[in-house]
Amino acid sequence: MGDVNRSQVLVTGGSGFIGRRLVRALLETGADVTVADLRAFPDDNVRTVVGDLCDPSVVARAVRPGTEVIIHLAAVTRVLLSIEDPAGTHALNVTATADLLEQARLKDVGSFVLASTNAVTGDVGSATINEQIPLRPLTPYGATKAAGEMLLGSYAACYGMTGCALRFSNVYGPGMAEKDSFVPRLMRAARDAVGVQVYGDGTQVRDLVHVDDIVAGIFTAMRSGFSGPLILGAGESVTVNEIVATARSVTGAEIPAENVPPKPGEMPAVIIDISAAKALGYKPAHDLKSGMATVWPEFSEAAK
Repeated sequence: MGDVNRSQVLVTGGSGFIGRRLVRALLETGADVTVADLRAFPDDNVRTVVGDLCDPSVVARAVRPGTEVIIHLAAVTRVLLSIEDPAGTHALNVTATADLLEQARLKDVGSFVLASTNAVTGDVGSATINEQIPLRPLTPYGATKAAGEMLLGSYAACYGMTGCALRFSNVYGPGMAEKDSFVPRLMRAARDAVGVQVYGDGTQVRDLVHVDDIVAGIFTAMRSGFSGPLILGAGESVTVNEIVATARSVTGAEIPAENVPPKPGEMPAVIIDISAAKALGYKPAHDLKSGMATVWPEFSEAAK
């Protein structure tokens, strides 16, 4: 669809880290937003369908008649959790996605945006990841996201809806206090004057993208009417050791690092090509230092 203004939009996972930021941005455009999540959105003025999307009746209630866009963020997103509970990961990441797509078909939803991941490609070594690389996921997380992409592509091809699978790199930004990913662990370590564990020797490469850049990328995809996979990230690869050094610079804390063995499914490098998204108008605004500086106040203020 070309314009989100005054559109009726469903955001699954809208009470989560990315979702809260996205919903507020959608509201600012005048969109009519419904959130589907396990917990209510932290603003009583936002309509929330509270429940588990693994329950088909919750999905049916969430997709109201007249819904024009579904932005499906709800998922098991932790790689290690997916290894511990592959069946539960499949239930949310695949079965619930299939139920949402079927409701989209039945209720004539024109546009479906799926939050996916570059983990669908698996380990490509130090090669640059683009949208044409074959999908060879290494973990249940990556496999279920790949399955979601395949389902979305088939519905888009058969039923005329716009279907865009946005492959996010590592997302960080304000609102991460409850998260257990690497950036909030660094922020808590700085706040509490303790160290962090670094898996491996810290030379593995990552692409960290600010949550506001992800929100901007979602808007870019919706407004362009793009169908297919699209990679969203910073387009700037940094080592884990560089991430630690940036956190030290931003917080002024020592943050001692302890090297521990890498976890299963750990990719040695995530180097991405965002040229396809840029061609649609996507332009990340934050580098790692400016982005991390937006995260630190949430943790440093909590210590006072």
